[in-house]
Amino acid sequence: MPFFRRGPGRVSPAEARRRTADGAAVLLDVRETSEWKAGHAPDAVHLPLSRLAAGQTLPASASGRPVVVICRSGHRSRQAARILAGRGTDAVDVTGGMTAWAAEGLPVRNRHGAAGTVA
Repeated sequence: MPFFRRGPGRVSPAEARRRTADGAAVLLDVRETSEWKAGHAPDAVHLPLSRLAAGQTLPASASGRPVVVICRSGHRSRQAARILAGRGTDAVDVTGGMTAWAAEGLPVRNRHGAAGTVA
């Protein structure tokens, strides 16, 4: 019997950091702009799920590269990873999102580069 995937894979925040720290993959934050400004992972690229779902393409810095998608809790990033996978992008999402990222002690920066919060 053939194996059928139920969708893109999921990774922990630590695995997301590992995959993106050396630039092998891009961390894509799909939260809304106000959430992004309050606090995001350093070096993450921002594209709200609403724009992605409306058909906007990935930023040039993410095109043709594996993508690790993150949101606040993991729900929107799961949707975004499915959209991207449907468009042929190698995409996974982060289980627990930025909430889990911050809980693991990983860095969160606001729009000014100072310590941020997960909104």
